[in-house]
Amino acid sequence: MRIGELASRAGVSVRSVRYYEEQGLLTSTRSPSGQRHYTSDEVERVAFIQRLYAAGLSSRTIAELLPCVDAPSKENSDSALERMALERERLSTHIADLVRTRDTLDALMTTARAHRAQLRPAEG
Repeated sequence: MRIGELASRAGVSVRSVRYYEEQGLLTSTRSPSGQRHYTSDEVERVAFIQRLYAAGLSSRTIAELLPCVDAPSKENSDSALERMALERERLSTHIADLVRTRDTLDALMTTARAHRAQLRPAEG
């Protein structure tokens, strides 16, 4: 199938498909005129890549996980699980940082409200 059909069947943009290929996440064959052609298996691969992106993973990390799909083995599976655990820890740290930032903003808002309550009303 051509790139437009793959994009349509996978529910992504043609630009996304091109990007995945540029990042080495997806491969195609080329026709003599240079058009990209994909197999029907690529529809599920694109959907899988989309799920990995939705989980907050970068294209570099996704590329590190794909050997688990392309060449299933205990070693590749262990490596993928270890990489996902590292990403989960990175996300947990980021979430904790965001919670601290929100709490700091809440404290500033409380101080600002207290200060506002002490202001005299403007004379009209």
